[in-house]
Amino acid sequence: MQVLGLIFERKQKSYTFAAKSRGIESYLFLYIMLSRRHLRIKALQALYAYFVSDSIDLVIGEKNMLRSVEKIYELIIWQMSFFPELQKFAEMRMDEGKKKFYPTDADLHPNPKFIDNRFLLKLAQNRDFKRKKNAYKINWGEEVEMVRKVYSEIRSMKFYEDYMASPADSFEEDKSFCIKLFKEVLAYHPSLVSLYEEKNIYWADDIDIANVLVLKIFKGIKASDDEFAPLPPLYNTEGKENPDEDKEFLLELYRKAILKSKEFETFISEKTNNWELERIAAMDIILIKMALTELLEFPTIPVKVTLNEYIELSKYYSTPKSRIFINGILDKMIADLKKRNQLVKTGRGLIG
Repeated sequence: MQVLGLIFERKQKSYTFAAKSRGIESYLFLYIMLSRRHLRIKALQALYAYFVSDSIDLVIGEKNMLRSVEKIYELIIWQMSFFPELQKFAEMRMDEGKKKFYPTDADLHPNPKFIDNRFLLKLAQNRDFKRKKNAYKINWGEEVEMVRKVYSEIRSMKFYEDYMASPADSFEEDKSFCIKLFKEVLAYHPSLVSLYEEKNIYWADDIDIANVLVLKIFKGIKASDDEFAPLPPLYNTEGKENPDEDKEFLLELYRKAILKSKEFETFISEKTNNWELERIAAMDIILIKMALTELLEFPTIPVKVTLNEYIELSKYYSTPKSRIFINGILDKMIADLKKRNQLVKTGRGLIG
């Protein structure tokens, strides 16, 4: 499994940077909980581990891939659960201030706006959130010093001071503050990121998508929600007759890219001007194999969607010139498959 932490150094330098520099919110359109793009990324990780390792077979790789996907939700709940911890710490500090031997007026009459934040109280009371937190055994009890440090940082920030001083008093204001707090402070706080990386090998790569999904969940919480309002599922089931459709897509993409690997390598060799495969970046070969799998095995996925997705992934997961190379090779392959009448698309796949 060590390979998973090594192969995406380029991704950590580029994709993560993009998420931070452009803002997490700019990536929301990519994801409806787990999107197909993120499932492709997970398949890519698993396929790379499979092809570069002699110790991983198809079944073990598949189990590791599914475990990696499922662990994303745990990271989401870790991120979300830090908010109630901040709120509880603030309340504890307020109580301690009142008990001082010589309390100030501020100690005796503290501003309770943060500890009374309606959005955070609703989150803390949500039964699905509490159930998931318990299931993942999330406990911040050993991280009191971290909570104190982060809380002190937040108290010194202008947007916190503005929120505490604002005469506005509504659920929407409380919610907006929490979203701003997450985007500007907590999403990539070094202490939190370091903790998560120590807890799970997958989370260094998953922090971006987890943060996007935390924002999506937060934006979806409404003042009218009661404690029984469910959190969204990990896989996207919206508008799908088969709720397991996206999970099956992930598994089939992984399996068939492996089972048809030799066949695809022959096809790649034919279209690369007799280059030896060893001269082509391993990541490029895997991306092309995945694209071929989609083109040939997923009739409902439009050709343009497949082409655009793998060109986009190549920007973040391979060499600087890979985008042009992969685009050129796939164009040739698509033209050849059409001539052979092997590119069969149905339903939505006929679009484009």
